[in-house]
Amino acid sequence: MRFIKPRVLLASAASLLALAVCNSAMAATPADQVPKDPVAATVNGTPISQKTVDLLAKQGASKGNPDTPESRRAIIDQLALQMVVAEEAIKKGLDKTPEVAEQVAAIKQAVLASAYVQDFVKNNPVTDDRVKAEYERVKATVTGSEYKARHILVEKEDEAKDIIAKLKADPSAFEKLAMEKSLDAGSKAQGGELGWFDLSAIAPEFGAATSKLEKGKFTEAPVQTQFGYHVILLEDSKPIEAPPLEEVKPLLSQQLQQQDWEKQLEALKAKTKIEVVGASAPAP
Repeated sequence: MRFIKPRVLLASAASLLALAVCNSAMAATPADQVPKDPVAATVNGTPISQKTVDLLAKQGASKGNPDTPESRRAIIDQLALQMVVAEEAIKKGLDKTPEVAEQVAAIKQAVLASAYVQDFVKNNPVTDDRVKAEYERVKATVTGSEYKARHILVEKEDEAKDIIAKLKADPSAFEKLAMEKSLDAGSKAQGGELGWFDLSAIAPEFGAATSKLEKGKFTEAPVQTQFGYHVILLEDSKPIEAPPLEEVKPLLSQQLQQQDWEKQLEALKAKTKIEVVGASAPAP
């Protein structure tokens, strides 16, 4: 059963860069006008919000960086340094230049867009009943079989024919021959064992030959693929089963949320007049 991973709802604007620029911009705001949130540190009287530090620490933890007092101090040091540099930029009037003003405006738009997405997700939750209905819909489309097989891969057709002749004389020798003859390093040590697979995951020629075998039988003619010549033993087969609902519930919920968001985007676009007046690249 395949569930396609959803695309990201919208490129997150809450990146470290955006936060850093937003915090730098706060350096231009008098301290008494800054919201009275918990403060992690101050730089020349301008506070660094504890919420900002918490968010950056959380982002770092999601990427494998431990959330420790040392890592939080590093975050504060980085933000403080950026604020100091930003103050110097403001003193020089760089915040008034068109290039910088455009970048700040773009970042502000990205942050607001991200906030809108988060608000939409929060206020439009996907219900359990809807997830269950989607699960049943997808489950009904699951068809086909999966197979458990072994194989022996060799370079030449004559080698495969020789192995088949030996198997006809002693079918129980398959594992031994696989360990001795197979070129497939991934399965050779396990006697050619491939485990369970469905036909879409393997070479078409290999799949076609496997699906025609009876349980316990091996191919009596070499099967050629791009990898060489195979001798295949079918150990078992069974209908493909959908994974349990609880296993795929988070992914299904994300998919449905993605669908809702795309509908919302289409609705917003339908009410918007967009005129492209200069999309070509500038001349070198």
